[in-house]
Amino acid sequence: MPRSLTFPSGNETLNAYYACPEGTGPFPGVVVIHEVFGLTENIKDITQRLADAGFAALAVDLFTGRNRVVCMVRFLADLFLNSLDHGGIHDLKAALTFLAAQPEVNAEKLGAIGFCLGGGFAIAWACTDERLNVIAPYYGGNPRPLEAVARSCPVVGSYPSRDFTAKSGRNLDAALSQYGIPHDIKVYDGATHSFFNDRGRAYDAAAAADSWQRVQSFFQTYLVE
Repeated sequence: MPRSLTFPSGNETLNAYYACPEGTGPFPGVVVIHEVFGLTENIKDITQRLADAGFAALAVDLFTGRNRVVCMVRFLADLFLNSLDHGGIHDLKAALTFLAAQPEVNAEKLGAIGFCLGGGFAIAWACTDERLNVIAPYYGGNPRPLEAVARSCPVVGSYPSRDFTAKSGRNLDAALSQYGIPHDIKVYDGATHSFFNDRGRAYDAAAAADSWQRVQSFFQTYLVE
């Protein structure tokens, strides 16, 4: 059964939502990183979908005990000014440590999926944490410098054409090709920001379904096989 829980990150305690497949495992683990709206019901739905697909999934509330607007501004500034080493990255590393320590989780098979703010965090995090086997950013910005992705794990990224992040996706695609990192980056024609959120007005069913299939294929390759 999915459940809310807490875990330590430095001197703080963060809230999270955890969903796991039935059985004893060990299951691959995936950290879910929310949009600027925080740990919403949509993010919880995605976490459960991952569990239904065979992954132990932990969605982290990066805004725990903090003002969401202040955090959002600070995190967005971090993406531009200090992409690779900031509080959000530290919290995600702590989340992965917690997830990997669960008895039903295979600590050698770990990944992440992130949306908007979370997508940008996922890409930057993958440049600094060798424990990640694969990441799936959705409409996220790129780290600075972009050359940092030379240290990334495999990436399956999904971007909407009618959004400022489409350029980020194309630049990421080129950089990953340059550095020989396995990847599948796709820009969806006609889609807009947050197209994967089936509770929002920007939802694009066709783009969402195709991107989810691509994510599952990549996760199967790098977390299951």
